Amino acid sequence: MTKKIFKSTVLASAAVLILGVAFVMGILYQYFGKQLNSELEKEARYLAYGVEKQGQEYLEQIKYGDSRITYIDENGNVLYDNTADENKMENHKNREEFQEALSKGKGEAVRMSDTLSEKTVYSAIRLSDNSVLRVSSTQYSVFALILQLVQPVLCIIFVMLIIAGVIASKVASKIVEPINELDLEKPEENEIYEEVAPLLGKINRQNRQIQKQLEEARRNQEEFSIITENMQEGLLVIDSYTMILSGNSSAWRIFQVNEPGIGQSVYSLDRDENFRKVIEQVLEGKHGNALLRLDNEFVQLIANPVTRDGKTVGAVLLLMNETEKIQRENLRREFSANVSHELKTPLTSISGFAEIIQDGFVKEEDVKKFAGRIYREAQRLIQLVEDTIKISQLDEGENPYEWENVDIYSVARNVCGNLKEIAQKKNVHLYIDGERLICRTVRPIFEEILYNLCDNGIKYNKDNGTVTIHLKDIGNAIQISVEDNGIGIPREDRNRVFERFYRVDKSHSKEIGGTGLGLSIVKHGVAFLGGTLKLTSEVDSGTEITVTLPKQA
Repeated sequence: MTKKIFKSTVLASAAVLILGVAFVMGILYQYFGKQLNSELEKEARYLAYGVEKQGQEYLEQIKYGDSRITYIDENGNVLYDNTADENKMENHKNREEFQEALSKGKGEAVRMSDTLSEKTVYSAIRLSDNSVLRVSSTQYSVFALILQLVQPVLCIIFVMLIIAGVIASKVASKIVEPINELDLEKPEENEIYEEVAPLLGKINRQNRQIQKQLEEARRNQEEFSIITENMQEGLLVIDSYTMILSGNSSAWRIFQVNEPGIGQSVYSLDRDENFRKVIEQVLEGKHGNALLRLDNEFVQLIANPVTRDGKTVGAVLLLMNETEKIQRENLRREFSANVSHELKTPLTSISGFAEIIQDGFVKEEDVKKFAGRIYREAQRLIQLVEDTIKISQLDEGENPYEWENVDIYSVARNVCGNLKEIAQKKNVHLYIDGERLICRTVRPIFEEILYNLCDNGIKYNKDNGTVTIHLKDIGNAIQISVEDNGIGIPREDRNRVFERFYRVDKSHSKEIGGTGLGLSIVKHGVAFLGGTLKLTSEVDSGTEITVTLPKQA
């Protein structure tokens, strides 16, 4: 703005200066022109007086200055001229100043020279004998005068422009200074030129409107951030160049990114072929989806294009962790397959034994033995169904029992009593180590947990082995550890022993017995009671499984 004011001021000053010089020169030219006419007339009268007294000889005696003197008779013939040979001069009868002098007593005329650079001014006086005395002098034209004065005039203009520039600079700075010091955050508090007041008022209104819009945008942004940050699903917004515009913490967690990748290409998160195909597809304006495998997790990617004026300008990516769902589906399929297999085995045995008896291939004395086998297989089938029902109930969170204060030591003694016969057959010794503890829990579920842990410790033990129940108070919780010195669990199987129907040694599963659901029931039961599980094991040294339960559920 300062430069604009400075430039305008200097240009205006230059224009005024040039017009002023031209105007002054025009006035001076007119003034000096009139002055010249007056002087020529006075000189002509003075010379006419001398000629009247002394005749033509008077003209020949005087000393001439810059004026040209011409003496003409009444017929226009030149009798005398001080600058030319009068005999060679043409008749002046038709000259304007001559005719005017004859008719009016005096005459004036102005004629330009052929070069247009100067003009000649004539003043004529009629004498008593009707002869005419004419005095003339040259005067430069305005153009010629300017040409002669161009150097000093330019010097004057240059100096004046410098002075105008200095003044304009100071004036511009002085004018702009209050504007530069305006507080646009509070325009209504500024006291400045009246001409600026409407602008300040408009800025004030705009400021209020902008503040309102910013506040609304900030509020919307906060609401959007709160919504997206509390989403379990990952959310990413990208532009048409695959650059990430925004994303929530779930998205960074799914892609295992420590820092938000705003401003980076979305391909930096995953370079899998399926991922690239979905991104390319959605940026072409088509809906896309794919199931991605990220390390050990399954992520469902849903991509929708964002269009503006019929053109795709970006995309919104929704990421849903489907790992648990897929794992549950796999477990369901595996469970169904295992249940079918486990049910089919005893049913096949029962059907086979019954068919042999029905066809009369069994001796009378062997019927009791075959009936015993049918009974054992039926019991195995019943146990399998009961265990399956228990897991289903725990999965669904069903609890037909009441929460109560339970004496843990008493429950441990009962479990040991129930397993005493089985332990004696396997030559395994049962021990309880610890003090009497009270815990608020669901007694039947807790008994089932402890029973299955001890039962497993007996089944997978060595001859003359031991199973010890350790009870410990750890403040707000209690620990129940079941430790055996049996065959142990290989490292590669430790993470799977709590799965349904999973057996470490499948070749000896029929000899050992059981349904393969014991530890799965333990896992679901502990989770239902709000506790935690910990397993430590060494092959050929034994296994210890620790259950931690809160005292007050």
